[in-house]
Amino acid sequence: MAAAAAVDPPPIGVNPLLQDFEFPPFDVVEAKHVCPGIRAILKKLEEDLVELERRVEPSWPNLVEPLEKIVDRLSLVWGIVNHLKNVKDSPELRSAIEEVQPEKVKFQLRLGQSKPIYDAFKTIQESPDWQSLNDARKRIVEAQIKEAILNGVSLEDDKKDQFNKIEQELKRLSQKFEENVLDATKKFEKLITDKKEIEGLPATALGLAAQKAVSKGYENATAENGPWIITLDAPSFMSVMQHARNRSLREEVYRAYVARASSGDLDNTVIIEQILKLRLEKAKLLNYNNYAEVSMATKMATVEKAEELLEKLRTASWNAAVQDMDDIKNFSKNQGAVEADNLNHWDINFWSERLRESKFDINEEELRPFFSLPKVMHGLFNLANKLFGIDIEPADGLAPVWNNDVRFYRVKDSSGSPIAYFYFDPYARPSEKRGGAWMDEVVGRSSVLARDGASARLPVAHMVCNQTPPVGKKPSLMTFREVETVFHEFGHALQHMLTKQDEGLVSGIRGIEWDAVELPSQFMENWCYHRDTLMSIAKHYETGESLPEEVYLKLLAARTFRAGSLSLRQIRFASLDLELHTKYVPGGTESIYDVDQRVSERTQVIPPLAEDRFLCGFTHIFAGGYAAGYYSYKWAEVLSADAFSSFEDAGLEDSKAVKETGNKFRETILALGGGKAPLEVFVEFRGREPSPEALLRHNGLSPVLASA
Repeated sequence: MAAAAAVDPPPIGVNPLLQDFEFPPFDVVEAKHVCPGIRAILKKLEEDLVELERRVEPSWPNLVEPLEKIVDRLSLVWGIVNHLKNVKDSPELRSAIEEVQPEKVKFQLRLGQSKPIYDAFKTIQESPDWQSLNDARKRIVEAQIKEAILNGVSLEDDKKDQFNKIEQELKRLSQKFEENVLDATKKFEKLITDKKEIEGLPATALGLAAQKAVSKGYENATAENGPWIITLDAPSFMSVMQHARNRSLREEVYRAYVARASSGDLDNTVIIEQILKLRLEKAKLLNYNNYAEVSMATKMATVEKAEELLEKLRTASWNAAVQDMDDIKNFSKNQGAVEADNLNHWDINFWSERLRESKFDINEEELRPFFSLPKVMHGLFNLANKLFGIDIEPADGLAPVWNNDVRFYRVKDSSGSPIAYFYFDPYARPSEKRGGAWMDEVVGRSSVLARDGASARLPVAHMVCNQTPPVGKKPSLMTFREVETVFHEFGHALQHMLTKQDEGLVSGIRGIEWDAVELPSQFMENWCYHRDTLMSIAKHYETGESLPEEVYLKLLAARTFRAGSLSLRQIRFASLDLELHTKYVPGGTESIYDVDQRVSERTQVIPPLAEDRFLCGFTHIFAGGYAAGYYSYKWAEVLSADAFSSFEDAGLEDSKAVKETGNKFRETILALGGGKAPLEVFVEFRGREPSPEALLRHNGLSPVLASA
């Protein structure tokens, strides 16, 4: 009897997801809590929704406030579960989410298609009081009406059923897509015992590969003598691509990488086909021509404007990318490389890294000791203080965490009052954590959801990266790219945390058009090249010596190295995304891989391998929020470069001007959230509409634009 009872889920009373908490109980939520917890919350929210629909009135207290409470409760608790899946994945957690997700999606559709709520918002919009509403409230009403239509509120019953089936299936497919990518990435392990095979790999990579071998049972593995295990996880994969002299190893690892999740029981090909087919069906049900039009309905851009920007940047980048390729060919030939006349994808990163070392005398690996995580964070927080007048202090222990490496911080304004909190989870954990880097909200700022007599609930964010973990007694020593990534994610977090918007539905990053959301993140990356900022973080972790001045100047010069090629890479992804969501016919004569090859002819100097299956790992558009929206990176890069050029115009060395411009940035772009249209917010900060000139100048591509 007792043995059988142990298997049963715990009584509802002790489910951490159902407790009242200020900070989520990340440390105690387990897979067994998910189904009973989510079901109990859905049952309660269903009751709240019925009550809201019964009593609904076209007024703020009787419509928007109860609606915000319903939306927030679900996003908070589902957010906890989903976050744990991203950072602490397990088969049990996966199957629990899989089991309960359809019920959650069903409720969201029921809420999104609520006719009484939709009608009440329409009444507000059409009432004589409409003009007296403030910007934020108008934006909430407009967004709710638009979202309801995109959620199928106006569809007839049979079409609504079809729409709901599509939504359920799309959620399931996206989940499966992402799991396949994670599992395929995890599956590849190459054991190496002969040191000659991994010649050229830097000490950090060898340490990481030996650490991996130890975790797989080779307890005597050392960085010096091996054995070593190479994986497809970013830190391991990139170091092989850039540094391994063994060409056949590079080829093997590259081919494995571009074939991830494209065969056997982890094959995403059919899933992609189904996703594209269902997205098109959904678009047609909503009376759009294609899914890209559905996506653009909630963005700044239109399909035409996005394509126009991509083409403008493509022509500005093409000649430079061709030149990059010639430079690498000539350089490798001069170095006596047998492959010089026949460079392939697995040679490009390797030889461009050698060319960069010789041209700028910069070795990424030799820079690592100057970028230790504690010093980088210290410098980043100092910059935030200088620009935005905030103080950030450690608050470890105040909130539960999901892993011992996770740090927790408090953000205070100039008067010393707390205004926000955030978690930071920096290191790669390939066995349980998905790749990449991201920021997300835990809770948003809101006056309706304030606790204990406060005027507003304070925002809480989390930032997640996948950088090289500490090895032995050394702190995490970062590449310059990893430094940029931390600055990037922190930019997102700042927009969430420094919001002054009290309307919860449009505070922080909520309600901001997707193609404007990368503005603050990409803006922050610019500071990595600012002399004082970089010098404040670049201190040798053992000796404390600063990065030598000449190295800083080389880093600056190397900023535009291969800018054309890197720009084209993003343009390939963005163009492919738009092509698949506008012109591609699922089940037609052209396969998804044919489309990739066709797009790549215009966007890649060396076309992808015939067997390239990059699409099978393109989680951004098949499991993230970037479907028909990947162009947003470039769109927002125009905005962010132009915003940074405002600081350049004011004078980067003039600390008073920097502070004033920083304050203006904080009061507009960081403060207004989704409460005002992003173009208006930008104009309020910059004094004019955005121009791509600054982006091309920063990338060293300006003169090329004229000739193109």
